[in-house]
Amino acid sequence: MCFLSSDPELVVMTFPNLSRSLTGLIAGSSPVFHHRAFSVTAVAAAIQKMTRVRVVDNSSLGNTPHHRPPRVIHVYTKNGVGKVGDTVLLAIKGQKKKALIVGHKMPGDRMTPRFDSNNVVLIENNGNPTGTRIKVPIPTHLRKLEGDYSKVLAIACSFV
Repeated sequence: MCFLSSDPELVVMTFPNLSRSLTGLIAGSSPVFHHRAFSVTAVAAAIQKMTRVRVVDNSSLGNTPHHRPPRVIHVYTKNGVGKVGDTVLLAIKGQKKKALIVGHKMPGDRMTPRFDSNNVVLIENNGNPTGTRIKVPIPTHLRKLEGDYSKVLAIACSFV
């Protein structure tokens, strides 16, 4: 049986197991509703499938303007979420190309830079970069990560 009552004592007597916070809300002692802060989870802000990225090297494929931005179609990690130093597969101008993530919007560990855009460098299947220069600063902690990024670090102009 369900009924509504404006009398708080009647509600408490009828439903003795009702918590105090809910009773105070029903009684009208709190005129302002408490709103929770909305936050984006880390996975939503990270690089995953269908994320738009920006190619930051001077390769011919990444520099010519096209009506569709490059998108990630696969992330080569166990959980499918890409961070700095991970390899992804891009759909760019009707082709599939591998790329290395060199910057992302998601805040990471302490003292790691956060970028305004999701930056990638196009690489070949053997790990060599396609371009000859990287136009934006790349994070210095890319040096410490496992993997063969020495050629990508060699063509970088500046570090953050």
